[in-house]
Amino acid sequence: MLQPNFKISLACDDADLREAQRLRFDVFVDELGGDGPLVDHHARLERDAFDPHADHLILRDLNRPPGAQVVGAYRLLRGDAAERAGGFYSAREFDLARLQHSGRSLLELGRSCVHSDYRGGTAMLELWSGLADYVTRHGIELLFGVASFHGTDLDALAPPLSILHHRHLAPPDLRVRAAGPQAVAMDRVPVETLDRVAAMRAVPSLIKSYLRLGGFVGQGAWVDQAFRTTDVCLILDTARMSAGRTDRIARGRG
Repeated sequence: MLQPNFKISLACDDADLREAQRLRFDVFVDELGGDGPLVDHHARLERDAFDPHADHLILRDLNRPPGAQVVGAYRLLRGDAAERAGGFYSAREFDLARLQHSGRSLLELGRSCVHSDYRGGTAMLELWSGLADYVTRHGIELLFGVASFHGTDLDALAPPLSILHHRHLAPPDLRVRAAGPQAVAMDRVPVETLDRVAAMRAVPSLIKSYLRLGGFVGQGAWVDQAFRTTDVCLILDTARMSAGRTDRIARGRG
């Protein structure tokens, strides 16, 4: 495999968006078994009603054939765009009132994915670098979004969910809460009996990247049967990030 020739940009037309949605289909539908009312199985596009209102950060490997160059994607939904979309995607799972009433500039992160051939390399760092530029350009103060554990077996997920609750719970002013009948508690194992090292090892790498930047999780998790995941809400407050952490996100490093 050639050394990747990466280019990071925002999707600028429908063709760009379809490439991102095709990658999302590969990851969220083929790999993880997800589905949704607007997923196009014939065209192999994972899409939903929020896509037309969001910006889509895409990472291309220019060494790949045209039409198959997108190897990483992030959906970015700012507060003003969410109003046009009828709300944030995360609001179907979490009560976001504390963020929405904060008076601060919001950005919802979603549909983060990387092609299987590019995981473990620098692709995610490239996406983080593009995200940092976007945050700076638009004066974003609070970043948040749903992040997922694969599977819905709460007994198996009890240790990592519990370590997030005990060690990384958001401060009260930013503590969104899982809502509705699919909301579940995260504090499933008492802190005194928790194997913290093993529990953190079971936390997905993307979530750990946010935590290293100073991120927090909301109260409770949400079981997404359609995508076969258990979701937590991650929050990043740029004002609470140390200078070192701010420099790391500016350099795209989690």
